[in-house]
Amino acid sequence: MSSNKADFDRRNEEEDEVELRKTLATSSNTAKETQPEGVASILCYCVASIMMTVVNKFVVSGRHFNMNFLMLCLQSVVGVSVVLVCRALGIINFRAFNKDEAKAWFPVSLGLVGMIYTGSKSLQFLSIPVYTIFKNLTIILIAHGEVLWFGGRVTGLTTVSFFFMVLSSLVAAWADIQAALALAPAPSAGVIDGSGAYEIVTGAVRQLNVGYLWMGVNCVISAAYLLTMRKKMKGMGFSDWDTMFYNNLLSIPVLVAASVLMEDWTSQNLDLNFPSDARNVLLFAIAFSGAAAVGISFTTAWCIRVTSSTTYSMVGALNKLPVAASGIIFFGDPATFGSISAISIGFFAGLLYAVAKNNQKKEESARAPGALPLTNVRR
Repeated sequence: MSSNKADFDRRNEEEDEVELRKTLATSSNTAKETQPEGVASILCYCVASIMMTVVNKFVVSGRHFNMNFLMLCLQSVVGVSVVLVCRALGIINFRAFNKDEAKAWFPVSLGLVGMIYTGSKSLQFLSIPVYTIFKNLTIILIAHGEVLWFGGRVTGLTTVSFFFMVLSSLVAAWADIQAALALAPAPSAGVIDGSGAYEIVTGAVRQLNVGYLWMGVNCVISAAYLLTMRKKMKGMGFSDWDTMFYNNLLSIPVLVAASVLMEDWTSQNLDLNFPSDARNVLLFAIAFSGAAAVGISFTTAWCIRVTSSTTYSMVGALNKLPVAASGIIFFGDPATFGSISAISIGFFAGLLYAVAKNNQKKEESARAPGALPLTNVRR
């Protein structure tokens, strides 16, 4: 038995070596061919992620909007429909539905429901720049979860990036509170008294605190969901498209049940959430954001395929800046010294984290048994 395993491992190493040498031999020829496609994939990924965040913020920013479960359910229905159409057209491919796999994957889909619901609630109360910056804290939780679950490690440079992530979140929260205080009307005779101004200020800060609470819960649930999903994907051999298909499909009944049981379906409340003068626009926006989620998955796979995981991680870090800036451009979020500083620090932290993870990956590859001395390979 041990000799068979040794032979199997040796064959795998030989195949990996042949594949790597083949890649090195052809990389110079294909680099020029894939460069325009690589730029296109990066731009499409950035546009898809920005548009999804902006559209979701637009939908949940309605004055009386309170049907988050319904919104997320519609997005999941659109997501499943889009991937099924893409598979029928031969654009993508994923495994057919299987009951046993669905039962095993269902707990992961519950985690997805928790993540997207708390994310929509936090986005409802917080500005896009603050939301984007605070999402970085999820990375810290995931990194330490990988240490516990997968035997990962946190390097010194990674720890430094975590420090800047926390710093950017603190600066963002401070800037957010200062902006809320600045927007409060000053007491003036015949207009508003001191107690009225105090109530306005405390109401604005209270709303921010609710947003921070949802954001904290979202970070914890997101980390737990992503770590659990990674473990399940390895155990079940799921691809990214398998994951997206099962996640969206299995989340639909949960979201339907949650919406029916927990949300107000009276005609009056439906009219408040989807007023007649904006109903078609809101429904189109929800459908668009559901399709954008598929677009993010597609452009992620496209970007990694035509560039590299290193380039993709850098793009993910750099993309924080335009996503955060979109809130200032589209929703008039205040561009104060504090908010710009928080976005800059968060951008630097994300970039530093991407560099740290890429360096760590190179070190682990170099230390791996049977690694090829790439510097001696002829090109």
